[in-house]
Amino acid sequence: MNPLTTEELAFFKHFGYLIKPKVLNASTCNELVDLMWQSAPASLQRHDAQSYQPVPKADWSDDSLRFVQDDKWQYRALGTDQPLIDVMTHPQLWQWGEQLLGNGNIRAPTPGGEPMGSKGPAWPGGPVDPQFTDGVRGIYATLPNPGRRDAKDALHTDGHPFHFSWVCLLEDCPPESGAFKVWPGSHRRFYPLFPMPFDQTRIPFYDHLPSHKGILHSQAYLDEVKAVEADTDAVDVWGSQGDVILWHHRLGHMAGHHKGHQQSIRQALLFDYNHIDLDAMRCDPTPTDPWRHWSAALRAADITIFSEDLMTAQRLPALAQHAP
Repeated sequence: MNPLTTEELAFFKHFGYLIKPKVLNASTCNELVDLMWQSAPASLQRHDAQSYQPVPKADWSDDSLRFVQDDKWQYRALGTDQPLIDVMTHPQLWQWGEQLLGNGNIRAPTPGGEPMGSKGPAWPGGPVDPQFTDGVRGIYATLPNPGRRDAKDALHTDGHPFHFSWVCLLEDCPPESGAFKVWPGSHRRFYPLFPMPFDQTRIPFYDHLPSHKGILHSQAYLDEVKAVEADTDAVDVWGSQGDVILWHHRLGHMAGHHKGHQQSIRQALLFDYNHIDLDAMRCDPTPTDPWRHWSAALRAADITIFSEDLMTAQRLPALAQHAP
């Protein structure tokens, strides 16, 4: 058990993410990968790397508990089963979470509860809402797809309310192989552009008013997305089995393109941490202090110059050592 240092807390505040290597042990990761392969489409053969390619349409699945399409394979049905809950409540991850939200302030998952995908989408025809779960989001796999070798990165921010999220690598993931990507510091630029501190504004759907539904973005936000993509290099969070990244709910991010340079499958466990008082917090207007709803320890972490070792571990160049 190693608590986050004051420097790491300050790094999270400034840059919106933190990479921590080798948190989960191999046996835990392998157990989850074994469970994932029980849901594999017929075209994938675990011990035949040549089969690691986009799934043919005949094997696609629109089932929100087991979604398979093209190079995406997402298994949510086990999201509240004990092996996945055990990772979500891993003592080391929980300790770090409480450093960010305060002791006793994390909403606990419900073993045997409703997994993500059990309820409807975020809006008609939209994606499954990650807030509709009593546990983890699920195990998400990205397959090699040479057709994406020239694909451009495009960030987004999540629309559902939560404080921060974890992405846990269950197998080794080389660079440009579908790993999570983040735009450092973008959370501080996007945060004040939302009228609510955790939600994003949504347009209700009506059958007789079908033209608009889903997330409503302000022009200021859309302009800032373009600005961040133009002036900030994304960090490709590739890594080794057991590595984790935590990231702020307003951070610009994307699921990286697996460009097919190596025959590997990006397999990761994703889940969110919420404050037990999120229901009340989300109804406030966006506060001037972006850390009002976080722990005293995090609010007090005000370091602005970071060590070379930390910057290197977080994949940032020396020029970024001095936080903006």
